[in-house]
Amino acid sequence: MDEVILARHGESELSVVGTVNGDPAAACALTAAGREQARRLGELLADNELDLCVTSEFQRARETADLALAGRDVPRLVLAELNDVRFGRFEGGTLATYREWAAANEPTVEAPGGGESRAATVQRYAAGYQKILARPEQTILVVAHGLPVRYVLNALERLSPMPLVEQVAYAEPYRLSTAELEAAVRLLEAWVERPNWNS
Repeated sequence: MDEVILARHGESELSVVGTVNGDPAAACALTAAGREQARRLGELLADNELDLCVTSEFQRARETADLALAGRDVPRLVLAELNDVRFGRFEGGTLATYREWAAANEPTVEAPGGGESRAATVQRYAAGYQKILARPEQTILVVAHGLPVRYVLNALERLSPMPLVEQVAYAEPYRLSTAELEAAVRLLEAWVERPNWNS
């Protein structure tokens, strides 16, 4: 891999109303605005030779990739490691409620009701990015979710994972070299070994 282009999915029917969805089996399509954002992403990438497109398992990520790459023959790879957080009992509730819980608990605490901890989530993201780094393709587009993108962008600024992070713009491309992604993943992996919200 020489370059990776990270993008969050377009606006979805649940994200627009602030509802969390960590179950890839749940239907969650893009809104009209989200579809337009996905097509704009395609326009921004029109001059790029793309050798592979990686998505999470979620409908909103796959739909964004479909629209962005319409008319292009780009191989696909689905990585469950880049799925959104498993929210447990917060599933279907508000993002604000989940964020309040996350900020009040250590990163090793699992979300009640079968959810996952933020530490486990970050470990999963790092594993997914390691799979991408090991790919032979030169330029890889990754369409996933706000948190895995934000944690990498923050890591480039030497910022460790935090419970509350700035939202990532919908369907906006962020270009990273192999060295940049490797450095970001190293920081995430180091944090997973000693996860805390104070570093």
